[in-house]
Amino acid sequence: MAGPEDLKNVHPIWVDLVAPTKKIRGWIGEMFDVEVPDPLTLTDLEASARFYVEDDGEVHLHSDFLLDTRDESRNVPVALILHNEILFTVRTEELPVFRLQRARARTRPGYVTDGKDVLIDLYAADVEYSANALEDVYGELEKAGTQVLRSHVTDVEASQILAAVAEAEDLNGRTRRSVLDTRRALSFLLRGKLLSDAQQLDVREILRDIESLDGHTAFLFNKINFLMDATDSAININQNKKIERLTVLSVVFMPINVLAGAGGMSEFSSMAQALDWPMPLAYTGFFSRHGCGRIDHVFRPASLRKATTQAPACGEPQGCLIQPA
Repeated sequence: MAGPEDLKNVHPIWVDLVAPTKKIRGWIGEMFDVEVPDPLTLTDLEASARFYVEDDGEVHLHSDFLLDTRDESRNVPVALILHNEILFTVRTEELPVFRLQRARARTRPGYVTDGKDVLIDLYAADVEYSANALEDVYGELEKAGTQVLRSHVTDVEASQILAAVAEAEDLNGRTRRSVLDTRRALSFLLRGKLLSDAQQLDVREILRDIESLDGHTAFLFNKINFLMDATDSAININQNKKIERLTVLSVVFMPINVLAGAGGMSEFSSMAQALDWPMPLAYTGFFSRHGCGRIDHVFRPASLRKATTQAPACGEPQGCLIQPA
């Protein structure tokens, strides 16, 4: 659309605006006597202002539609206005659901007759798109489950699994939010008695599809939690194996560390130099001195033996008595 002249002698049932400028919103407002909101302010609405009917019968709905791409998934707010049987949709970016509906309108003329039909068909397409997104989540979780349930999972593989599960959880949550918002909008239309009998049947059919998706999203949440716990368990097993290796090494080198520590003590050095003993005998005498007195008596030279009564050193209740040589 280049200007207002393109809308002359046109009687549309759907006007779709993607990131419209203030000038374009002014053209549409003058042409159809409707106030077109700024798409950048759609997220500032309170929950109570998302679905309402004006005094002149103009219906306003603000819904979040799912956008799932290879890089990211997010919910895009869309303003939908029913005015004089014409549907006006305003958003900041293109969405697959709206692109699909435009393609259907071109290839199947007459399958919708007014703006309400287009509105209901948009919500039905959003539910279908959400179901496809859930199928993708199932596929991603199946791949992650195949990896995490193997006999051995490395830390690198565990980190990749956690990243994939986190992305699946994010998409599942956004899908649930989208279908929940769609349910609220359709319930509002039913309560307001704004639809014909045939349209009400279509809406109830969409609501039944949404109920079936609720069970899938709940199952996926449980599966995501299971895979998270299984991956954490695999990481803990790998950490326990590393700690076990460190424990074995510490046990192997502990005697060497004890001997090295004892050799560096001043008391041991003085004793070894004064007695001029071989190093193995010096170590034995040093540790025996700090152990039971009877062992100390055995390794002392005869010239150094004397009657000594000392406090118990090995836990005996009456101590160790050393007899003179």
